[in-house]
Amino acid sequence: MKVFVINIDKCVGCHGCQVGCKDEHCGNDWSPYAKPQPEIGQFWIKVNQQERGAKPHVKVTYFPVLCQHCDNAPCIKAGRGAVYKREDGLVLIDPDKAKGMKQLVDSCPYHAIYWNEQEQLPQKCTGCAHLLDGDHPISVPRCFDNCQVGAILFGEESEMDLQGTEIFHPEYGTKPRVYYRGLPKRFVAGTIYDPAAKEVIIGARCTLNSVDGKVAAIAETNNYGDFWLRNLPEDDFTLTVTAGKKTKILNVSTKEMDIGLGDVPLA
Repeated sequence: MKVFVINIDKCVGCHGCQVGCKDEHCGNDWSPYAKPQPEIGQFWIKVNQQERGAKPHVKVTYFPVLCQHCDNAPCIKAGRGAVYKREDGLVLIDPDKAKGMKQLVDSCPYHAIYWNEQEQLPQKCTGCAHLLDGDHPISVPRCFDNCQVGAILFGEESEMDLQGTEIFHPEYGTKPRVYYRGLPKRFVAGTIYDPAAKEVIIGARCTLNSVDGKVAAIAETNNYGDFWLRNLPEDDFTLTVTAGKKTKILNVSTKEMDIGLGDVPLA
């Protein structure tokens, strides 16, 4: 069974995977796998850019998303025989049977299915099944072949190192066959300074506690007065900052976004 493994920590946002996908599928009819992909409006693999936090405490994450080739794929149920799962695990839309089935676009919770107005077809990533099956110089998906930093891997599940990986939106219950490393987790960051001395404070202890009092993360400010509390759940917290005899307590929440506090005075 085939799987993709995408390492977000390695992705540099070069969009090479998108370019490879376009080069392979735009203007090329790979029936019975897929009709040509339109030049604009569709990204069978799409590199999303997420800017997280607030300046100067900002992180930029590049996040490739494609069809998850789910074992429990909602599109298969909605397709009434027009969408099928191959023995190797790839999910394909039959371009003949799916004609006019625009409802398939809304069936995908990952928004990985697109509507081709000209062809009147729902379309998505095929895992480049035509390359896997045919006699081609390239016998792997083009996104994998085009990734120069090794952020995208593809192969047999039994041969891949899946330890420490996660799936995207496990709450959907779709059982994806695309695994991720480095899925972004929430952070709280800031710069601690002494307003009287007009200097940053080095070595201030920053402790994040959950509402039940349990310690969620601890960090000390660095030579620039910065602290980063990473890999946090989406929750409400109390942040306690201590340096010498000075203490400051702040309420912070990561339920909606990552928190960049900016300059935090410790008087």
